[in-house]
Amino acid sequence: MSTAMRRRIEEFSQQKRVHAGSVIVSLFGDAVLPRGGRVWLGSLIRLLEPLGVNERSVRTSVFRLTKEEWLCSQALGRRSEYRLTSSGERRCVEAARQIYAARAPDWDHRWRQILVLGVFARKDRDALRRALVWQGFGAVGADCFVHPSADLASVFDALLADGLAGLPVSLMPLVATDSSLVGTAGNADLVARAWDLRELAQAYAEFVRTYTPVLAELRSDPLLADEEGAFLLRLMLIHDYRRLLLRDPQLPEQLLPADWPGESARLLCKDLYRRLLAPAERHLDRFLLTADGTSPRLQPMVHARFAEEDRLPAI
Repeated sequence: MSTAMRRRIEEFSQQKRVHAGSVIVSLFGDAVLPRGGRVWLGSLIRLLEPLGVNERSVRTSVFRLTKEEWLCSQALGRRSEYRLTSSGERRCVEAARQIYAARAPDWDHRWRQILVLGVFARKDRDALRRALVWQGFGAVGADCFVHPSADLASVFDALLADGLAGLPVSLMPLVATDSSLVGTAGNADLVARAWDLRELAQAYAEFVRTYTPVLAELRSDPLLADEEGAFLLRLMLIHDYRRLLLRDPQLPEQLLPADWPGESARLLCKDLYRRLLAPAERHLDRFLLTADGTSPRLQPMVHARFAEEDRLPAI
């Protein structure tokens, strides 16, 4: 294992609080779904132990994720295995389309808007805001959410899947063409109002600083990536990148500040991930098992991740 890989694993495992539930979601989306979507609890514990996530944390986290309807369990004799619920799988698939994209999205110069026309209880309004922010929308005031490229039909399907079926009748979806007139506010003003990109830019820059030494070592000697180290690094890489994307509205290049570090982060993630993929999968061949003790076969579409196609496979 390379020096930079070992250092990053130690830094991650020594964090004051490793959010085990979030790491487990990252593991399911990146490694479990492409292998049939099921994993034995004991295998899950073994895979995460080197990152400082102990057995108790794993058990507690899968219990909570089950209550939150991310995961569901099934017993096979004395063993239990877990898989994503339909809602959890949908969220992972949506995240995958962003995580493994080869390039930034194009823009058709139209804004997608959702106007809140009804009067909601505080609980429902907060739930709506969380659900739309999850999908990258920015808020302009309390009653208008905007996004440059979201598929509005999919957005409303997601609201229904999230248990917000009573809200869409009071929401109006609109598509507005970018046609700023001289002397009026423009796209830059809307972006500044809807999103605060400063903290996100700093977080992307830190991501690049963190993983650049690892990439540099593997470029000089690919054999430095042993199988377990490659798996752990790949999981941390995608986990950290996924957490950034959850905060990122995925604005097209025309709407971003100059020298936006998100592009550097995406290219670094792409290069490093593809270097780690093969040895990491060999580790998963041995240790990602279902309750009956078998290792599910890897679906070949995983090799299309970060490919140049506009739309990647869901897995």
